[in-house]
Amino acid sequence: MSPSDNAAKQLVHIVDDDEALRDSLVWLLESTGLAVSAYASAEEFLAAWRPDITGCLVLDVRMPGMSGLELYEKLNGMHSTLPVIFITGHGDVPMAVSALKKGAVDFIEKPFNDRDMLKLIEQCLAQERSQREARRQGAEAQRRIEQLTPREREVLDLIVAGRLNKQIADDLGISIKTVEVHRARVMEKMGANSLAELVQHVLITSPAKAG
Repeated sequence: MSPSDNAAKQLVHIVDDDEALRDSLVWLLESTGLAVSAYASAEEFLAAWRPDITGCLVLDVRMPGMSGLELYEKLNGMHSTLPVIFITGHGDVPMAVSALKKGAVDFIEKPFNDRDMLKLIEQCLAQERSQREARRQGAEAQRRIEQLTPREREVLDLIVAGRLNKQIADDLGISIKTVEVHRARVMEKMGANSLAELVQHVLITSPAKAG
């Protein structure tokens, strides 16, 4: 497996109180070229967590002190965007299923196959890269919208609503020529080459606003 440059910048965070399992996973992942950080407890990971960390989280469901599920719920409350894979013992499967319903990516039962674990982690990293890129694009589109003048913003809203130039001119009480000038400036400022692209730029700002 040869991770891309993007994947190499991501970090697989392993949180498990079982030292032997932690060491085994670190060795497995590092042998494929993935960057890994391991933690012996949920509390230890929480102390190191930052909103901007990337990658994914491999989390044991049952640990002394704060459990994996408690950590997961705490991270959700802090709007963490890290995809999570739970490691479970047989008796913990119902808890893991509950976590899936709350947004966890998947769970894997001990003892697990190395190949299955690697496949899950690669899926998580790909998902996280995709989500991060979508957030970046949404934030960039929002930044461009905020650079529009109030009149350009009105024209943009009407364009996205499907209004034609003549209708926009009537709506705003301005000439069609003026609408065309505003429309050209909107397209330029938004970095859009077509009407479809302009609409897409506006639509992707919704996740940015939600986040």
